Amino acid sequence: MWPLQLMPMPRKSGESRAMGRQWELMQEAAAAGSPWQPRATEFDGAPEQFEERHYREFVTFLPYVQRFLYGENKSSGLGSYGHSPLHVFRRTDISTVLMMFKDGAVHHFKVAHIDLYFFYDVDVVILAFEIVGENLPLKRVQDALFRFGRAFPAQWDEDSTAANCLRKVAWLNASGEVISESDYEDRAGYLAHLGQYRAPRMASHWDFLMQPLVLHHSAAAGALRYRQIEYHRMPILAYVAVDDPFKLSDEDFYRLGMVTRPGSEDELPYTRKIFSEFESNCCFDRFWVPERKHASTSTRMMCNGHAFVMVGMHANQFYSDPFTGVLGQFRHQHFLMALIAHFHKSSLLMFSDRLAVALSELDLKDIQSIRTFKREIRLLLEGFLRFNQRYWFREVSNQVVSAQLFKMMSVHLDTQRLHRDVADSVQSMNQYLENDDLRRQADTVVRLTVVTVFGLVGTTITGFLGMNLFGLAEEPLLQRVGYFIAVSVPITWLIFVTVAKSKGLAEFLDAMSDERVSLRQTIKMLANVWRKKKS
Repeated sequence: MWPLQLMPMPRKSGESRAMGRQWELMQEAAAAGSPWQPRATEFDGAPEQFEERHYREFVTFLPYVQRFLYGENKSSGLGSYGHSPLHVFRRTDISTVLMMFKDGAVHHFKVAHIDLYFFYDVDVVILAFEIVGENLPLKRVQDALFRFGRAFPAQWDEDSTAANCLRKVAWLNASGEVISESDYEDRAGYLAHLGQYRAPRMASHWDFLMQPLVLHHSAAAGALRYRQIEYHRMPILAYVAVDDPFKLSDEDFYRLGMVTRPGSEDELPYTRKIFSEFESNCCFDRFWVPERKHASTSTRMMCNGHAFVMVGMHANQFYSDPFTGVLGQFRHQHFLMALIAHFHKSSLLMFSDRLAVALSELDLKDIQSIRTFKREIRLLLEGFLRFNQRYWFREVSNQVVSAQLFKMMSVHLDTQRLHRDVADSVQSMNQYLENDDLRRQADTVVRLTVVTVFGLVGTTITGFLGMNLFGLAEEPLLQRVGYFIAVSVPITWLIFVTVAKSKGLAEFLDAMSDERVSLRQTIKMLANVWRKKKS
């Protein structure tokens, strides 16, 4: 599972920039022949074809989560939530994943599905890539989990191979032909890209998989652009079925749960303290009682934020049932819970990043920059409010197992604290905008007050002219127009000068109304009005 941040779409003329509308461009690309095609849901088929596993999945979640995941049909005469805000695209051209390990061994993994999850109103996309392997040694499983989901190499060994990555990864089609393969060994290319863009380059096979989405920090052309938002190791969900889980050691469980590389004889063993912390913080042992040696107590679930791993007995029919058993729950209910938890974290990181970018681009000396900043902050505020109402859940289920697993995921991902931090930042930004608006309104009131006070002078003059002291009514029309212009021009000029000097004149009026200010100081304040202040 790979959460990514989508870059904002260009603002159309006369419209405000919308968030989370990239799926519309994906639909256009799908119509033009893209391998990513809209995925139909279980609810798009005939009602009589609805299966029990779909029913179990649906009722696992609370009503507001159901509306988020599945939408809601409209009832006659009643309001409705409408369609789900999820937009899912699937590609089916990749059938097999080829993995070459460090020791040269090659294994093929069947692809179950590859989906892209877009979320309405949020600039986040999540790649879900499910593969299946069978009859593998435990150490090979540990190695595959440790090395496969890496967006790019973090370092290289002395032989120029990527340190923690597979030696080679390739996507194969149904005919067994290579569609794309990794380039982890291209050390010079990764270094040059980082030096040019100050951002890492994605491995070639992941870059190919995401198209028509392109990496933002690259020379690739495309309207759909993404960037890394979390660690380069992709979050993992793993279902492991073994012959006898009771034979696994504490170290085996630790390496599976923490997704570390397989152990070797020359490595130091883990201490008892590490195992105790792991069991108390990362293990859900409701169905794990090794002392009983029974199939019903042979399932162990482990969660550390980065990974959710479950281990059980293959011979246990309930554990291996892909429809209504634990395997079916893992592929559907548990996957959706992890999807929600990682969506929460990536969305909050996206909002935090956008706030930081808006602040970094603010130039208080540039009026246009200030306007752009205010527009961006208001857009983020609106988006965050909609995120809270539509997507933010503290609980997703009242079923004990699902509720506790989601709580474990949220605690390890630290989404509650992250949500508070983002909410505080958004509120601070909003308070700043409100204070700035109040300041501007106060300045406007001051200017209007000054204009009104000094406008009394013009009113007095025009009133004097209207007292018929001068017999202008008998004058020719042209002369009366001349008198009107002669009076209007200086009065208009006086009003504009008053507005321009309103701040200084306001200070002069305050000084004149203050009995503690001497006449000399008042005159000095009036003189300061006409002095040009240095910038």
